Amino acid sequence: MFLPALLGALFVLLPLVAIVAKVDWGSFFSLVTSEGSRAAFWLSLRTSAASTLACVVLGVPMALLLARWDFPGLGLLRSLVLIPLVLPPVVGGLALLYTFGRRGLLGESLDALGIQVAFSTIAVVMAQTFVAMPFLVLSLEGALRTAGDRFEVVAASLGAPPTTVFRRITLPLVLPGLVSGAVLAFARSLGEFGATITFAGSLQGRTRTLPLEIYLQRETDPDAAVALALVLLVVAVLVIGVARHGRTAL
Repeated sequence: MFLPALLGALFVLLPLVAIVAKVDWGSFFSLVTSEGSRAAFWLSLRTSAASTLACVVLGVPMALLLARWDFPGLGLLRSLVLIPLVLPPVVGGLALLYTFGRRGLLGESLDALGIQVAFSTIAVVMAQTFVAMPFLVLSLEGALRTAGDRFEVVAASLGAPPTTVFRRITLPLVLPGLVSGAVLAFARSLGEFGATITFAGSLQGRTRTLPLEIYLQRETDPDAAVALALVLLVVAVLVIGVARHGRTAL
């Protein structure tokens, strides 16, 4: 058991060590503070925060539905909700483009109203939300099923309205799962590439997030690409560390 576990850990850690070893530390600060790098970094943080909020607003009711209700087609609905977990991100980007693009299913109607979604910052948020929401739904649904519904049933039998039951009973019980799911959604949004470049494009300051900037720099300035990759790696480690600390504290 120990040897396979060690090999698995090395398989994950060695590529990360290779990135650190490849960094040009003498030029690191200038590489990560260039105009393009700063714009991509702050755009990634803003859009990831917005997509995480969207995941919470849309994903919490979805997780409640999957965990608390039983109806025909529930298994099919769960499978459809979780499809982005296994779907190649570029396919998700195409699906969004053919839905909200100028000639898409809804895009023509939106375009007639003067609303253009594709190749905009909103498109970045939508792409990130599409790929990240299943992480929150899966985490929260598991927490809801583990907590059970006995306390909710007792509170409802005593006359508490549904909103009070959710706010005073359900939410405190599953808060660690919600926090964990939200952090996973944020981390997934931060690293999103395929759906973003397909649906939102790569416009500096508008849609070029940090993963896209790293990809472009890889061809023209490999040192900058490695430095930015290290920044993204550090942010991901910090996010996971905060999530673990917050979950332990809760």
